Amino acid sequence: MTAQREETKKRIHRQMTIEEILSLFPHKAQRLAQEITNAGLHCVGCQAATWETLEAGMYGHGMSNESVDKLVHRLNLLLDEQIDETTITVTPKAASKFKEILDEEGKHTWGMRFAEIPAGCSGFEYVLDYSEKAEADDTIFESNGVQVHISTVMVPRLLGSVIDFVDGLRGSGFKITNPHVKSSCGCGTSHNY
Repeated sequence: MTAQREETKKRIHRQMTIEEILSLFPHKAQRLAQEITNAGLHCVGCQAATWETLEAGMYGHGMSNESVDKLVHRLNLLLDEQIDETTITVTPKAASKFKEILDEEGKHTWGMRFAEIPAGCSGFEYVLDYSEKAEADDTIFESNGVQVHISTVMVPRLLGSVIDFVDGLRGSGFKITNPHVKSSCGCGTSHNY
């Protein structure tokens, strides 16, 4: 049984701490954290902290019981999303944003370079960049009209990743969900296997 299937049996509930949620589901931690942030648990110096339950954090921000239930529901929907572990997926929103950036840069025919480098407190950080053409040692994936170039040696660790684009209160940007990640750091920028 894959780690993804095992984890989908676990459900998020209102009495879980933010820290517990992010550590139980590390391969979806960035998307879960973004959803929690979008719900209003984001401000520096507020009562909501990673060691508080979702319920306590939401109540501390004056949110209703219904708001807590809606957040828990949205988080569990994220857990239920299936990941195709045989490819690299660029979501429609990420593909649209990437194409928009290519147009602005005059790089209409370029692809996306997807890689990772040793960095951060957990081991690796993702790198997204422009790629004029695939290198000889690249594996090429196509998703939603975007060609993704990955060094073949990195494919086993990155296969199954979903590249998304999110707009949120704490900024916008490309976010990566990788089913192989076993842990991620509190800063949200590095991960390990």
